[in-house]
Amino acid sequence: MRGVCSIFNQILQLFPRAEFEQLVREHRAERYTKGFSSWGQFVGMLFCQLGQAKNLREIHEGLRASEGKLRHLGLRGAPARSSRAYAIHHRPHELFRDLLERLYAGCLKALGELGRGGKRLKLPYKLYSLDATVISLSAEVVDWAGFRATKGALKLHLLLDHDGHLSAYAVVTPGRRHELRVARRLKLERGALVVFDRGYTDYEWFRALSEQGVWFVTRLKRNAECLVVERCRLSEAERAAGVVADEVVVFWSEADDGEALFYRRVRYWDAEGERELVFLTNHLELGAPVVAEVYRQRWQIELFFKALKQHLRVKTFVGTSANALKTQIWTALIAMLVIKHLQLRSQFGWSLSRLVALLRQKLFVYRDLWRWIESPFEAPPKPPGELPEQLVMRW
Repeated sequence: MRGVCSIFNQILQLFPRAEFEQLVREHRAERYTKGFSSWGQFVGMLFCQLGQAKNLREIHEGLRASEGKLRHLGLRGAPARSSRAYAIHHRPHELFRDLLERLYAGCLKALGELGRGGKRLKLPYKLYSLDATVISLSAEVVDWAGFRATKGALKLHLLLDHDGHLSAYAVVTPGRRHELRVARRLKLERGALVVFDRGYTDYEWFRALSEQGVWFVTRLKRNAECLVVERCRLSEAERAAGVVADEVVVFWSEADDGEALFYRRVRYWDAEGERELVFLTNHLELGAPVVAEVYRQRWQIELFFKALKQHLRVKTFVGTSANALKTQIWTALIAMLVIKHLQLRSQFGWSLSRLVALLRQKLFVYRDLWRWIESPFEAPPKPPGELPEQLVMRW
């Protein structure tokens, strides 16, 4: 189709080239390069994610097979495999980490202008989920990423923005690094609401969040010792929703302190799982059923991790150094942001797995991207000036 570049080219146009080159200069990413640009590395790593290339050979040969279409991607040709191997081990991964942060800000702004934030739970607060997932590795190959005696691993710490379910903050550490060490460095805007599981239990951190004006919802550990200050009266609607008790508490460790903070302990009966769940929050005015629903929304980050591991390349890596692995994880998160952006912009009703599968098959097809995501099975229009169909000869 004339006048239209490949779908892969149109996806790359979502990344402002001037901002990318600015990041390259800030990180001095091309100070030792000879012809192989950072943009070329980024195109190859994004092709690895969207095209499901398993190793450097498949990246090299996949791009080389489309040699005539590479100029549209800003490449002069398919670089040698050795050049890619050197770049992924030595070019700073922070370049792609900062690109992810800028893309998140731009994607959030674009979705806000479209009015499709994707928030499922209507709250007057910005809702986030915080969690970490382990990516298993071979201890013999990556001995620097210790986890257990015979097993290596990376840990991806992620803050999920529920406006569109986008990754707002990410840190990659060795598998032994505890989640709390990363969480304590996290800075959230005042008035935000963050939900996390019991693995983040730390009373000093809870106090720090409260002093910062950040609300949180989590589950309370069974052995937590609390002093009940007030028992709130439950309405019939709250009891029907499954709320068993709503109490204002302080921790015994702070009870004798004149600056003790008050928290709410909400007991909720999960009829589906037939168990009682105990939630803790520093928000004293949030409705008890809403507290339970907020915690239920934490499952979205588990679904995000599942989709990331199933549909993108974060379980098999094209390099073994720390820099190579982090580069691949950043580009996987970038690819996920792009896919989420396309999914939310479309009215077609894509599932994530369906969009990833069809996009992989259409990367180098010459179609209008925005028309394709609205009507993926529509036949492309005929180019102007095409010869009419051949007449059938009647014998």
